[in-house]
Amino acid sequence: MISFENDYNHGAHEKILQRLIETNGHAYSGYGDDEICESAKKKIRRECGCPEAEIFFCVGGTATNQLVIDTVLKDYQGVIAAATGHISTHEAGAIEYSGHKVIELPGADGKLSAIDLEKYMADFYDDGNHEHMVYPGMVYVTYPTEYGTLYTKKELEDIAGICHKYDMTLYLDGARLGYGLMSPEADMTLEDIARITDVFYIGGNKTGALFGEAIVFKAGAPDHYVHLLKKHGALLAKGWTAGLQFDVLFEDGLYYDISRHADIMADCLKTLLKRKGYQLYLENPTNQVFVVLENRQIKELQKQVKISFWEKYDETHTVMRFVTSWATRQEELDMLESLL
Repeated sequence: MISFENDYNHGAHEKILQRLIETNGHAYSGYGDDEICESAKKKIRRECGCPEAEIFFCVGGTATNQLVIDTVLKDYQGVIAAATGHISTHEAGAIEYSGHKVIELPGADGKLSAIDLEKYMADFYDDGNHEHMVYPGMVYVTYPTEYGTLYTKKELEDIAGICHKYDMTLYLDGARLGYGLMSPEADMTLEDIARITDVFYIGGNKTGALFGEAIVFKAGAPDHYVHLLKKHGALLAKGWTAGLQFDVLFEDGLYYDISRHADIMADCLKTLLKRKGYQLYLENPTNQVFVVLENRQIKELQKQVKISFWEKYDETHTVMRFVTSWATRQEELDMLESLL
């Protein structure tokens, strides 16, 4: 059985595992108050070009999204997201559970449009009943999107401009950030992301870590953020285990190297599928590949290949997702080709 099911189906990069072994016998202070976390934060600040940024480590993406959204927003505010956004579709209502409505706007290939956002905000404040409605206090975007597409720098800057106009926070979900930044079609760096957004996170779970996401507040976190982490059940007692992983990932360009590898493997996968006559649901430049397959073929293929359902295409076809990762090997692509 070979797996293209997701980009978190392997343990961790061997350099992380080696560092865990090397440090296992040492005693560290808890809750992120240790030298390893400080080293990781310094490296991330340097890469972001934000020497004053506040950085916190969290376990997973859903917990991170709920934590950031709930702690940044006032209790009467909601968050705007594309209807296909992760907080809209695949987080089991975690944001609403914290008391904040997800305000969905239509998107194109997973992306919010600055034009649609401007119209929504203008219409909201033109509505004489807006004081009886949920106030938009944040805009949520992902990079890459759920469909593996990328915002251009201009698109993200335009969205940021509208956020500033209406006093909203721009929050970027970077669960697959490395795969976006290393795409040949990307026109943004980590410094650009940090400059344009107000808060974002760097994904580790999907990019070589055992677990962990790094939240980056460019201009300072809400007051008493360690307290808020604890209150949300998101404060790690063994905080250094998360910090260590980012310390390794941001050493000698490892985060970028393994992300680039996944994108290269995805390009090889797309070429393979096209050569075999398969239809891609859409073109995107990152590590998620969406393929239109016949329903009966899916059942046969899944006997030997792990892939994931995405959406129905028509009565006899389904869009299935193939995902490459930092751990994908050429031999797996060769095995897949022999099965198609």
